[in-house]
Amino acid sequence: MKASLRHLRLVLAVAATGSVTRAAQQCHISQPAVTTAIAGIEATLGVPIFDRRPGGSSLTAAGHVLSLRIRRALAVLDPALADLSPRLIRTASMAQLNALIAVAETESFAAAARRLGLAQPTVHRAVSQIEREVGHHLFDRKPHGVIPTRAVRHLAMAARLAFVELDLALADVADLAGQEVGRVVIGAMPLSRSVLLGPAIALFRAEWRTLPVRVVEGPYAELVLGLRRGETDFLVGALRPETDDLAQEMLFQDEMAIVARPGHPALRGGPTLDALAGFAWVIAPEGTPARDHFTAMFSAADRALPLSLVETGSMALLTDLVGQTDHLGFVSARQVARDINAGRLAAVPFQPRGTSRPIGLTTRRGWCPTRAQAGMVAAIRLAAGQATAA
Repeated sequence: MKASLRHLRLVLAVAATGSVTRAAQQCHISQPAVTTAIAGIEATLGVPIFDRRPGGSSLTAAGHVLSLRIRRALAVLDPALADLSPRLIRTASMAQLNALIAVAETESFAAAARRLGLAQPTVHRAVSQIEREVGHHLFDRKPHGVIPTRAVRHLAMAARLAFVELDLALADVADLAGQEVGRVVIGAMPLSRSVLLGPAIALFRAEWRTLPVRVVEGPYAELVLGLRRGETDFLVGALRPETDDLAQEMLFQDEMAIVARPGHPALRGGPTLDALAGFAWVIAPEGTPARDHFTAMFSAADRALPLSLVETGSMALLTDLVGQTDHLGFVSARQVARDINAGRLAAVPFQPRGTSRPIGLTTRRGWCPTRAQAGMVAAIRLAAGQATAA
């Protein structure tokens, strides 16, 4: 949402005082300036945010959802601004903060300018304006670029999340008018892509027929960074240890399985782990719960890992390689259930012990979803229940 931070603060002042006049007095500006600021925001939204009557001004339904998002945005942003300088709460602009975010993330004024589509001196000037308020440099100049201080990284992250809240205000207001605005962005790990998301998106589409849905794939470290920065709405997949800033909800427990091509030697009799260790394997990359379970399976038997390993997060590669060679695969039983039922793969009669892992949702702690985002979460919960019952 493109609006001045000062103007957004005026929305809260008018809402709190119930009067444009009292808000102007409280904020030490003229009444016409407040009126103009409110009118500009209403023009951006396309709906009134205040009912104006002789007795004062009260929030409309759109005004209530907007003020909620503004309060959430400022609750994240203002403490980070104050950590650098209390004056920034009054003076920092969106343009300055966007420049700060770009420089902090790219560690380069030139790259930040390219990202924003601005001239490099413009980005320099925006960051310099914040530095003048703070009274010192915000970046350490190095031969290879500029390095933000810890406080600057914190402010850049807070500003990103604040701007996400303001963007969600547009979706909330549009939803009141029966319009589909915005999109749902899901960070998806392998199991969720093959088991949950197809059915969940089909359920979601029953109500939200045109709202864009984006599924982001990648290593967990990249997915969780996108979540923390507000680029992704939530993650679906194997849960990790709890952290202070993230909340998790378990949907079901998943078990690992060993799979092979039909007719593989490992399918005959009752293979031992010693015998299985002699084959080549296709396994998940290091740092994933599935890989941890694979390592633990051999460690518990006091055995070294097999010598021939192919590490991949691609189910397509795993099924192709296992289905066409003597490689064994170590993978979620749910992910390969269709391939086993169709006869493309076979389950090796060796059940790994202690390989249960929780599958679920990961969100930013305190996340307040739009109705569409909440609808997608509900669809994923329903799809998880159906998958568990199957």
